[in-house]
Amino acid sequence: MDLGIDRQALVPVVQQIVSAVAEWIRKSGVSPGTRLPSIRQLALDNLLSQSSVIEAFERMVAQGVLASKQGAGFVVARPPTVHEYHWYEGAEREWGDFTDSPLGELKLGCGWLPDAWRESDDISYAIREICRTDTGGLFNYSTPLGLPALREQLLKRLTQIRVATSLDRILTTQGASHAQDLLIRTLLKAGDTVVVETPGYGNLYRQLAHHGVTLLEVPRTRGGPDIPALEALLQRHHPTCLFINSLYHNPTGTSLCRAVAERLIELARREDFLIIEEDVYGDLQHASCTRLSALPHDDRVIYVSSFSKTLSSALRVGYLSASTALIARLAHLKTLTGIGTSRFAEAVVATLLANGTYRKWVQRLRKRLGTQMTATLQVLEDEEWQVFAVPAGGMFLWVRPAVADRSRLQAYARKFGVLLSPGALFNPTGESSEWLRINVAYADDQRALALFRALGPTRSTSTILKTTSV
Repeated sequence: MDLGIDRQALVPVVQQIVSAVAEWIRKSGVSPGTRLPSIRQLALDNLLSQSSVIEAFERMVAQGVLASKQGAGFVVARPPTVHEYHWYEGAEREWGDFTDSPLGELKLGCGWLPDAWRESDDISYAIREICRTDTGGLFNYSTPLGLPALREQLLKRLTQIRVATSLDRILTTQGASHAQDLLIRTLLKAGDTVVVETPGYGNLYRQLAHHGVTLLEVPRTRGGPDIPALEALLQRHHPTCLFINSLYHNPTGTSLCRAVAERLIELARREDFLIIEEDVYGDLQHASCTRLSALPHDDRVIYVSSFSKTLSSALRVGYLSASTALIARLAHLKTLTGIGTSRFAEAVVATLLANGTYRKWVQRLRKRLGTQMTATLQVLEDEEWQVFAVPAGGMFLWVRPAVADRSRLQAYARKFGVLLSPGALFNPTGESSEWLRINVAYADDQRALALFRALGPTRSTSTILKTTSV
């Protein structure tokens, strides 16, 4: 079995073995109980150490892909009789069932990195370090504001991106969604009005609707919210807040330009509303950018971020920066409703930040995503898909097939085993849309490439990347 190991790749060898074996099982359609080549033979054929193959197989046993049989080595495992259905943008039945399986459908529209890209060794090391040196992290509650060691690291990070703050202006949360929930509960009440971008993050829409908040939609352009449309809304309404993605917007991949950012702050001062700036993809930055929080704003801007997208969704570590008075209110609510955040998870993230591991990982991630972004844009150009904007970084593209036939799209997605995130998921009212969110980290898979080709024109004559607006 040729695993196609690339020793120059950024992905660790063990993870490459896992991905290659999983792909072989999926493509070959082998039945449960099929025996894999011996560890010795696989290592010999691919010039690998046996220890790397053993570690990869053990990971796949833990994932339920392989099983270890006495005297027979490793075999393909029998799939579980009951599948766990995870929450996932695009898991709606009409777009195909989703099972959280390493051999399942390609999650082309999802909002996180592939498992094959994760570097579990670094997290495992940090966990072992916490277990060895910090027993308090294993057994004790965290403090109301969050673990001091983590907040000190966050202060350094925010200072580096020119967000003026201090330790008493930083609060840790269980991811960005938890931060948004605390803000909604504290700042808003049923009947209040807020402005949201469309397209935008569907879960935020649902959070706001759950609390009886009225949503005003402002279109997202390539440079941020449509300012004339926003000003028209402000003339008729008096919103309490504006929710915005500044960098690598979900789902369009666009980033805020300086002129729009400055105008937003002017409007916030004039019309007396707060801006909640979510920056969960900001660590993917590799070019100049504009954050509202980095501009003078007189506490009009609340900064929200998380490590879920770049590091681990399972650790659930997020944070926000706001005025001291607001942080005190949020900390009280956080303690009242959930006692606090996970000290253990926060200690792991603090360790990765302090020893430089996270910084190095993000550098590699930016490079890899940049390569994938360029390659995906070229494929889409060749197949004459429309692209809303060419992002400066991040992981998302907002695209429309050259043949915008919904039934055909669904049929091909099912045929090739691809899960999509349709445009309706990113609209507050669920309005149908021909647009799709593509995660470029998944776009080099043969299933994705087959879908791009199937929904392109009969003949591709385009030489220029087509862009259009929603």
